[in-house]
Amino acid sequence: MRHLPFEWALSLRYLKAKRQQIFISLITWISVGGVAVGVMALIVVLAVMSGFEDVLKHKIVGTNAHVVVLQLDSHRLMDYEPVLERVRRAPHVVAVAPFVYSQVMLSSRTNAMGVVIRGIEPTREQLVTDLIKNIREGGLERLSEEISQASSAEEVPSRPPGLVIGRELAKNLNTFLGDELTVVSPIGTMTPAGMMPKYRRFEVVAIFDSGMFEYDTSLAFISLPMAQRFFNLGDAVTGLQVKVDDVDRAPQVAQALRRELGFPYWTRDWTEMNRNLFAALRVEKVTMFVILALIVLVAAFNIVSTLIMMVMEKRRDIAILKAMGATKHAIMKIFVLQGLIIGTAGTVAGALGGIMLASSLERIRRFLEGVLQMSVFPRDVYYFDQLPVKLQGLDLALITLAAIILSFMATLYPAWNAARLDPVEILRYE
Repeated sequence: MRHLPFEWALSLRYLKAKRQQIFISLITWISVGGVAVGVMALIVVLAVMSGFEDVLKHKIVGTNAHVVVLQLDSHRLMDYEPVLERVRRAPHVVAVAPFVYSQVMLSSRTNAMGVVIRGIEPTREQLVTDLIKNIREGGLERLSEEISQASSAEEVPSRPPGLVIGRELAKNLNTFLGDELTVVSPIGTMTPAGMMPKYRRFEVVAIFDSGMFEYDTSLAFISLPMAQRFFNLGDAVTGLQVKVDDVDRAPQVAQALRRELGFPYWTRDWTEMNRNLFAALRVEKVTMFVILALIVLVAAFNIVSTLIMMVMEKRRDIAILKAMGATKHAIMKIFVLQGLIIGTAGTVAGALGGIMLASSLERIRRFLEGVLQMSVFPRDVYYFDQLPVKLQGLDLALITLAAIILSFMATLYPAWNAARLDPVEILRYE
């Protein structure tokens, strides 16, 4: 410490407790530990929340397209192949697939549920979404056969067309692979008695599990030609699904496609379609940050009490320093640096501990499941089989900065109080 400025030297020296200052030293270590615990809790909680948000985002974009192209003046896109080629040539577009989208009712022998049915081409769909990866039973071969038969004008009426449903929907309908379901469309045929709904029997040829309860209970798939015939669309489709090279760039790609295609086409990206969900997650993350930052704030009060007691203990030293010519600024700097050393030490220890704990959460989960002989996160409740953790540099920087700023603010009053001490009054009674 010989070559350090005297403010730094005194700050470090005051942190080393003498025998009569053991209590002050104990409070100093409690302050360091408080800051460390607060920083560690913030890092772990925000890492888990970021991981959950990331998993949720990937499940959403795995089931839905990044961007959807629709037509404003109608609910159908006529002569879509030229538009598809224009979209495919756009920058950052990886793949494009047509789809038909409508609401129907699915009924089994025991139950009925309203769902959204989507007509797809499996060969193109696998380039845009993760439907094929999410198939748990059966396959999409029947849907591909129906597309081949439609293109060759063949009719095979001996068996019902194929239908793909989610695992949760299959449970609700008490349906298994190979069972037949009735699809009822509210848009049917006009008769003298009014609108008669259209219905047809379909065979369950595949069951998928996307990991999202909302999708697994309310989404079903059939082949694109069958959807066009069932909903009387002719050769039209509802719109185009677009996959881009970076999901975070989807809003910019959607705007570029809107300008490129012009009226009457319009686009929607996945962030726009799920704005409320991710806005709620962001609010929750900010709220948790503020709540857990209170732990650091409590530790900052410990720093205040530590420095106040230190100022009371070092009144004689302060008076001597001021009598030797030390300025108020120099006296303030001594105690500000002392508080910052405490806060920085706690922040560094908490950051290292938080990173290590966040990185070990999955191993801790497996250990607890082995000891307890039960699932800590049941998949049928949480829809993920491992604890999602994502450490983000921005979160680490904000947490570290917040802890150091709170520590700095905690030093101001004790340091100002020390700087305003009158050396004459203190030395008079020594």
